[in-house]
Amino acid sequence: MTGDNILIGGFIISGNDPKKVLLRAIGPSITSGGNPVPGRMADPTLELHASDGSLITSNDNWKIDDTTGQSQQAAIQATGLAPTDDRESAILRVLPPGVYTGVLTGKNNSTGIALVEVYDLDANKSILANISSRGLVDTGDNVMIGGFIAGNQSANTRILVRGIGPSLQGKVPNPLADPILELHDANGNTLETNDNWKDSPERADIQATGIAPTNDLESAILRSVAPATYTAILRGKTGSGIGVVEIYNLR
Repeated sequence: MTGDNILIGGFIISGNDPKKVLLRAIGPSITSGGNPVPGRMADPTLELHASDGSLITSNDNWKIDDTTGQSQQAAIQATGLAPTDDRESAILRVLPPGVYTGVLTGKNNSTGIALVEVYDLDANKSILANISSRGLVDTGDNVMIGGFIAGNQSANTRILVRGIGPSLQGKVPNPLADPILELHDANGNTLETNDNWKDSPERADIQATGIAPTNDLESAILRSVAPATYTAILRGKTGSGIGVVEIYNLR
């Protein structure tokens, strides 16, 4: 993934309190069914940017803080979420409410399948209101996958998942022409599929959120989900292109 095809993970911290988050860039340790994923990225690097695009910090190999040159191994291991390969990247940071972007690239312009992840480490009143991933949506195993964990309480969480492509026209080269979105539970079962968002039975409620897709060919799934792990998969109906999968926490 190079140029406009790099993997970008955006997120919004909503509320009044700063929030402790962990960002990870995963490549060498990616497996499926216990087996290494073919074509996985050998050496990912990670950058954290503010809403104005300025660089806050970056990381290559997670055990070392690139800014200080000192070890950050103990602090990241204490989260229980340390990467399992030394070449993977991690950024541990306390951030004020705002919009942020994690940018994952391959070291020395290398390419491959990779994951960019954001973890909420605080139980304060501020929330991760949105997470999104932008990158090349290809075929086979190279679809765009947005995984998320809903809630840490007993109550359900209302979420909106969007699959964006055509509305990127003019912003990126080769936008995904016609996205299709799937929502899966932790066991891989398909909970819902959507092609064109206005065909959803929840169309009126999606419009009422104020964040409905702006192109009729784009996809959306509005759902109340129990605390668990979920996966949103973005595919191209007619081919590949740059797309965005987004998850909004509507509470």
